[in-house]
Amino acid sequence: MIYFRSDYSQGAHPKVMEALMKTNMEHTDGYGLDAHCEHASQMIRELIGIEDCEVHMMVGGTPCNVTIIAASLKPYESVIAVRSGHAYFHETGGVEATGHRIVAMEGENGKLTPELIDRAWDEYEDEHTPLPRMVYISQPTEIGSIYNKSEMKALADKCKERDMLLYVDGARLGSALTCRENDLNLKELASFCDAFYIGGTKNGALFGEALVIKNKQMRDHFRFMMKRQCGLLAKGRLIGVQFEALLDGGMDSIYFSMAAHANQLASELREGLSKMNVRFYSESQTNQVFPILPVEVVRELENDFFFYEWAPEKEGMIPIRLVTAWGTEKADIREFLEKTRKIMKMQE
Repeated sequence: MIYFRSDYSQGAHPKVMEALMKTNMEHTDGYGLDAHCEHASQMIRELIGIEDCEVHMMVGGTPCNVTIIAASLKPYESVIAVRSGHAYFHETGGVEATGHRIVAMEGENGKLTPELIDRAWDEYEDEHTPLPRMVYISQPTEIGSIYNKSEMKALADKCKERDMLLYVDGARLGSALTCRENDLNLKELASFCDAFYIGGTKNGALFGEALVIKNKQMRDHFRFMMKRQCGLLAKGRLIGVQFEALLDGGMDSIYFSMAAHANQLASELREGLSKMNVRFYSESQTNQVFPILPVEVVRELENDFFFYEWAPEKEGMIPIRLVTAWGTEKADIREFLEKTRKIMKMQE
């Protein structure tokens, strides 16, 4: 069975495992107050070119999203996001459980726009309706598209105009920053938003994300909220050690080379399917590919490949999601394309 189900189905990159083994017998302070977490945090500050920020080692993407929203907003304030956004659609009401409504808008290829933010504000009246205070986006989006520099700046400008916070979910940030179409670097991304996180779980770590908070208002007693939301890991150094390994070498680190590798193989997968006249569910530019295939083809492919059915069957066709990762090999892509070509020919 070849896995295209997710980019975290394998363990960690060997260099990450090597770092964990090397430091395994160390005694350090707990809850992220150790030398490894501080060193990894400083590495991130240098990468983004911002010293005046906080970096917190978090266990996963959902804890990042839920905790930063709960810590940043008053009970009557809400979040604007697209309907396909992870915080709205794939976190089982985790944000809403903190008391904050998500105002969900229909995105354009998975993306939020300044016009959609204005449209969300049209629903706000007075103290009888939740006050929009934060914009949530992910880079890349849930369907693999990216925000370019001008789009990100436009969102940042709109947030300033509306006195809102801009938060970026970076679960697959490495993929966004290394895709061919990207014109936005890490320093620029950091300059545009109030907070964001660098995802490790989906790019070579066993687990863990690095949450960066620029806005001082959002930092107020943040560790208290981490504890309250069950996100303060006792063995926090395990995340710090992993980010030390992932980011060693800066922009030439394995973090970015792994993401570039996944993107390259996704491009080969996309191009190969396009040659078979396969249509796609979204205009993905990163390591997620969403082909729409006949039901019979999907059922045959499921015998040899593990992937996700992205949407229900419609008129005999099913959109599926194929995700490439640091451990995906060229042979995996070649085998999937050959198998698909063979099945589709038999179905003619």
